Amino acid sequence: MDKMRWRYGDTNPVVAAVNGDTVIEIGDAVFQNVNEALPASEFPLGPTEFKDYFLGVAMQRSRKGDTSNIRVATTGVFEFDCEPRNWELGDLVRMVGNQNVAGTDYAEHAIGRVAKFQHEFYSSPVLVDIRSTVMTGGV
Repeated sequence: MDKMRWRYGDTNPVVAAVNGDTVIEIGDAVFQNVNEALPASEFPLGPTEFKDYFLGVAMQRSRKGDTSNIRVATTGVFEFDCEPRNWELGDLVRMVGNQNVAGTDYAEHAIGRVAKFQHEFYSSPVLVDIRSTVMTGGV
């Protein structure tokens, strides 16, 4: 489902190619696969390896049959859905699916850090300052 997740900060967008068979929604985390962007749900390896190919968050959609390039944010603060937990400012975050995140203790799995302190046991959403590994070297 399209959901503009960007909340603030420089997005440092890039323009990424998309295959005509690929469906990408606004707000999907995408990874770089050779010369094209694909949604996180199509990542062939495990979620811990996703970070190494993380391109950013889709700012435009691509429907089946579309062959136009899309704009992808490589940095910025985005609002993602998550499982309930206590979020501390700077906590590491990894992707779970296309538009959901979870906490992680390992920087090598993280696509960003929590950008808003949540003192109580907090459910969705959480603000995450993302860093594209492909474009910025990651977290």
